Amino acid sequence: MKYSNYNYPDIAGRAVIVTGGGSGIGLAMAETFARNKARLMIMDINEESTETARRILQERRPGVEVETFCACVTDEGAVEAAFAHCQGRFGRVDILLNNAGIAVNKPSIELTPAEWRHGIDVNLNGVFICAQAAARYMMRQQFGIIINTASMWGVVSAPQRAAYCAAKAGVVSLTKTLAVEWAPYGIRVNAIGPGYTRTPFVEELGRAGRLDLDALCRRTPLGRLGEAEEMAQITLFLASDCSAFVTGHTLVADGGWTANGFM
Repeated sequence: MKYSNYNYPDIAGRAVIVTGGGSGIGLAMAETFARNKARLMIMDINEESTETARRILQERRPGVEVETFCACVTDEGAVEAAFAHCQGRFGRVDILLNNAGIAVNKPSIELTPAEWRHGIDVNLNGVFICAQAAARYMMRQQFGIIINTASMWGVVSAPQRAAYCAAKAGVVSLTKTLAVEWAPYGIRVNAIGPGYTRTPFVEELGRAGRLDLDALCRRTPLGRLGEAEEMAQITLFLASDCSAFVTGHTLVADGGWTANGFM
């Protein structure tokens, strides 16, 4: 599935930070924005992944401006340093793709307090820490766009995902709060809610027998998994002037999963 004809000229030259941009949906976001001539900073906890992402972007999009920064989204000092680096390199912080997150799947009775805290810390606290860091620059500019990666599990729930569902529901609510609070500064805040999406991580879980991909496709009304590039295209729309009157919204892209109450 190709989307090369979907272009948004207003994205060109924007300074974009992608957290969790080293792989999966985050890397797809980075490439989609690179195709639209954005200036990019890939932020990821894995230094090898950030450098691999840089190489991929430079090979596929010659001339793209791309920086990398290795940081954990829960480390306030590292996050501040990352945003300062973007400001120093590009002179602005225009768009934050607040994408970093982790999976937390375990029976709730077995979930340890440490595992619960870690899931909430990365998937919710990290989103807030990065959004706040971005907003400090965006308020001075009187312009900015923040797009948080929530999940379809932020609007519906499922067993064995207590920490994940709680965190992603928190992201949905946080998105609304920040959108209202920061609107007077010219900042729009939205979220995407991906369903099951074909990424290297999901495919590995399928090969390991931890996910039944065929069953997931049967459960999904559209009959397939989502593609990382589809999630990136939705993000691109929300970051563009085409959605200039959209804020506080979570756009769920799950192939009809949450609409289908019959299991």
